[in-house]
Amino acid sequence: MSKFNIPTRHNQKLQAIVERVDADQELWQLWRCANVNAVDRSGITDHGEIHIRVVANAALKMLRLLTDAGIQTSIETDYSMTKEDAEVVVVLAACMHDLGISIHRDDHEQYSLFLARDKLPSFLDGLYDLSERTIMISEISHAMIAHRWDVRCLTLEAGVMKVADALDMTEGRSRIPFEAGSTSIHSVSAAAISSVGLKRGEERPIRVDITMSNSAGVFQVDELLKRKLKNSSIAPYVEVIARVADQEGEAERRLLGVFTL
Repeated sequence: MSKFNIPTRHNQKLQAIVERVDADQELWQLWRCANVNAVDRSGITDHGEIHIRVVANAALKMLRLLTDAGIQTSIETDYSMTKEDAEVVVVLAACMHDLGISIHRDDHEQYSLFLARDKLPSFLDGLYDLSERTIMISEISHAMIAHRWDVRCLTLEAGVMKVADALDMTEGRSRIPFEAGSTSIHSVSAAAISSVGLKRGEERPIRVDITMSNSAGVFQVDELLKRKLKNSSIAPYVEVIARVADQEGEAERRLLGVFTL
């Protein structure tokens, strides 16, 4: 079994969560079952442990960019908890958000909720008292259900989770379904995304840098990222820059587009 590696910094609660994730064999098997239904049975791309790691790391990085910029998380504003608790929210939401695919791809967001409700108390036990644990489960559950593109995000953490899910689109890791071997715009566009990077923006707290091997990748950016960002709670804080690499793949790139919402 691989390790669930994310940068916990000095967040002791998050470190305890990571250790519990590492030790939870049922959770890892649920990720594998989700991937069987996604890849082998539904013909869509990876929704297993690699996807979980990508989303968890992206969500954590975006959340930290926001809090470093002085933006308060919803769990701080509404419950007087801490940004460290918000980190636990987004990481556990990432771990649980696609568990429902182990049941079915269709409506998996709802199925994920009841699978997560069975597991979350043991992950949070000993780290939070009953009242705080109830808050955490509510906040994690909201971030999970709101990762669907058309569900409204009511918290900052949910918006982070929604956009992080969309960022797992490098070199064919797109969430847009396409048939294996297809030469449709879906598959061509999915393969066109060379890299996705996150860093502090020049005008906004978060900058998403996307490099494409050809302009077909714009389809992924529009269909996958842009619509999720638009329906998130963090759109005012994110700038997206998409570039096409030159023919030799050198570092110098031609600017294809910039958008903010």
